[in-house]
Amino acid sequence: YTVEDAVVVGSLLMSLLRHADRVGVACLAQLVNIIAPIRAESDRPAWRQTIFHPFALTARYARGTVLRAEPRTSTYDTARHGDVPVADVVATHDPETGQLTVLALNRSETEPVNLSAQLRALPGLRVVEHVVLGGDSAELLHTNNAEDPDRVQPRTSTEHTLTDGELTAALPPVSWTMLRLAPTA
Repeated sequence: YTVEDAVVVGSLLMSLLRHADRVGVACLAQLVNIIAPIRAESDRPAWRQTIFHPFALTARYARGTVLRAEPRTSTYDTARHGDVPVADVVATHDPETGQLTVLALNRSETEPVNLSAQLRALPGLRVVEHVVLGGDSAELLHTNNAEDPDRVQPRTSTEHTLTDGELTAALPPVSWTMLRLAPTA
């Protein structure tokens, strides 16, 4: 799997979350087939494929209530699906921990997108993690394999601010991003 594949998997997971009111169970067929998110070869250590990362991060942190996000973004025209938004966002709030997880996607092949989210209804948060998968056109076809098992991993980003209840973050081209926010207390 390539970086592009990982961004697509991240997008699919976001769609499942957005429709959590109608999706009772979702399965990742690759978990039981030869193209699993974690691979191994005889007498060699296992490694994580690129698609492992959005799956693991979403499963670990996108907990609680799915919040309604209404991204305002430019679109691009596709022959099959008409106008498609360049950016996509879904967020979850865990009432037990108070944590907010924001998952965001930039489909543009060339342009970064600036994410801006109003969080005044959830005061007292701070960004505790911001990771990006993708975002470098030279790396879109990179893969992980037995010889280079960690070539593709989410990178830590500091391209965000949280001021007066407004979260802003830079979304690089062709990327999947996760921001985790936690209560300051």
